[in-house]
Amino acid sequence: MVKDLKVKVVKIKGDCPVYNIGDTFSIKNGYKLNSEKELCMHSLASILPYYNALSRGITADQLGLSKNNDKEKSYLQCLDPCDYTGGGTVIMEVSITNESLKT
Repeated sequence: MVKDLKVKVVKIKGDCPVYNIGDTFSIKNGYKLNSEKELCMHSLASILPYYNALSRGITADQLGLSKNNDKEKSYLQCLDPCDYTGGGTVIMEVSITNESLKT
């Protein structure tokens, strides 16, 4: 079963020129990026190593992407080291939005 993923910005350290807290986008069918607004390549680079496993049922705790053994919500950080660039480091929460799609 392939699961859709929702990515939500939950925290920003510094000043991100792209995202605001609460912004969301999704990954449908395990590979289709869906967004109503522009996305930042730094954030996508952080998601790339994990989205395939998460959409195929590997849990957040199995990947070391959660606290307190939470299986449903993964946390990732964008690659912008804001303390050195003057930009913003974004913390994203990745969660499963459905389980109705077959591989």
